[in-house]
Amino acid sequence: MARNIEFNEEVAIQKAMEVFWKKGYSGASMRDLTDAMQINSSSLYNTIGDKRQLFVKCIRNYTESRMAEAKVHAVKVKSPLKAIVSFINDAVNTILYSSNSCLAIKTTFELAADDKDVQAILKNDSDFTHAFLLDLVQRAMVNKEISADEDAEMITEYIINAFTGWHESYILHRDPMKIKKMAKYLISHISK
Repeated sequence: MARNIEFNEEVAIQKAMEVFWKKGYSGASMRDLTDAMQINSSSLYNTIGDKRQLFVKCIRNYTESRMAEAKVHAVKVKSPLKAIVSFINDAVNTILYSSNSCLAIKTTFELAADDKDVQAILKNDSDFTHAFLLDLVQRAMVNKEISADEDAEMITEYIINAFTGWHESYILHRDPMKIKKMAKYLISHISK
């Protein structure tokens, strides 16, 4: 009988997440995952569960860490408009310079339509991003950094939907200047 090895679950989840990020859920085999996690399959099944349960843990970990990071970053920036601009520029940098792009967007198109648990995690992430940005937009309006005549809800939706479009554009065209120009255009229209 194979001996189950003890392992650091947090580190293992991070390593598995990197495999899912690179290969997607469908493309990642159990062998890919256990090799990356440096554990045997029985240890995985006994502690975390099957591939789907592992993926759910990974995507939850990913979205929760993004939410925490956004909160910390926003507190550091005094101007709500500057926080929005920073958020947009961070999205551009992720699209252009991160080897893995956005796991939430990838997962939305691969699994969210059919997997209610994954859909719920991603909806929670989307709802957080919406509320987070809406708060910044509304505060920027109060500070007169964004015109009070604008529709805060519409600006927020426009920013969020731009990110998805930029990801798609970059995947298809690999044109960094195009993404940077779109971001500059978005920022210029928000801050009129």
